[in-house]
Amino acid sequence: MPPTKKPASKAQLSTTSTPAAERQWSTPWDMKRLSAPPAWEPDPTRSKNGMKAVFYEGVPFRGKPTKVFAYYAIPKVKKGQKVPGMVLIHGGGGSAFVPWVKLWLDRGYAAISMDCCGCTNDGDYGDPHPRHEHGGPAGWGGFDAVDEPVEDQWTYHAVSAAILGHSFLRSLPEVDADRIGLTGVSWGGYTTCIVAGVDQRFKFAAPVYGCGFLGLNSAWLETFANMGKEKADKWLRMWDPSVYLPNATMPMVWVTGTNDFAYPMDALQLSYRLPRDGRTLAVRVRMEHAHGPAGEAPPEILAMAEHLFRGKPGLARITKQGVRCGRSTVEFESDVPIVRAEFNWTCDTGNWMTRNWETAPATLDAKAGKASAKVPAGATGHYINLIDDRGCVVSSEHVAVEKKGK
Repeated sequence: MPPTKKPASKAQLSTTSTPAAERQWSTPWDMKRLSAPPAWEPDPTRSKNGMKAVFYEGVPFRGKPTKVFAYYAIPKVKKGQKVPGMVLIHGGGGSAFVPWVKLWLDRGYAAISMDCCGCTNDGDYGDPHPRHEHGGPAGWGGFDAVDEPVEDQWTYHAVSAAILGHSFLRSLPEVDADRIGLTGVSWGGYTTCIVAGVDQRFKFAAPVYGCGFLGLNSAWLETFANMGKEKADKWLRMWDPSVYLPNATMPMVWVTGTNDFAYPMDALQLSYRLPRDGRTLAVRVRMEHAHGPAGEAPPEILAMAEHLFRGKPGLARITKQGVRCGRSTVEFESDVPIVRAEFNWTCDTGNWMTRNWETAPATLDAKAGKASAKVPAGATGHYINLIDDRGCVVSSEHVAVEKKGK
């Protein structure tokens, strides 16, 4: 059955900017059940180079048991020693990826990457990932299945697979259950947003590209239009991340680009304002949308993990931002040197996905913890990036400016 909810307002059905305090949060996921380590079995035929392939028990699909395929790895540790961990959620067209697990293994972390679409994979990005006989629903989005029982829909299974993967990882004796983070790319970023609102055991979450408010602006507006208002509103009530983000209690770092084709900046901004804990933004101009280094290895994710799990310096913190007398200013604190600041702006109107952005150096006073820039005449959107000596980016919230007469 769908989550029990009071009749939603038009704003809620469209997932527009309803204040978090007015949102009713509910969840179809049974965290007591999903928090228990799942039964699992090794898949030695696919294990390779220290990356262990496994199938673990998923949630039932159409009344039948399912299994989730995954790769995981654990650094070599002394007896009794425990390491931090990461749960990695792939995006559209992806699967359980060995290079992503190895990236974190080489950093000294345990990691797990699970397939969220009922498939297997030989580990690399280009490998085929055929469905297996015990798989759940195929991805992505499950828009055509919106009238099926909620337990048979894709988002329910993808989120369950990630939470069960977390329960599996934290049950391993070499893993410190109190030091596990979460990240996902594209549809995995979407899933990360929901998981962050459902599974409070994570210590931080880092959605890459993904966000909520898909009914307001996203790559799926035409899909929603073709579904018809009743079914689109039903899907958004059940599966839009904006329903779950108000219950996220961990720090979140949001990594994306100004022109992301799927998750644009207006929907992103409404999303990152919903969680209860602190937020850090890393918005690069025209950031590539992809698996591999682009989506899996932004340095801000590692910096957040190293700060929370190993006590290393964290990301810069923007303490104040504003525009006065035509000048945009941010004030900040940082444990590492900020080596430059850049001002990013657009004079275009219309969809955020296609606006042209320009970049120029901002005036930086690192000692005073301030950066500023003159806002060009005609700018319709702008923000400031701080770049530290590790190459990590921390962004101010973008300011949207309505052109006169618009």
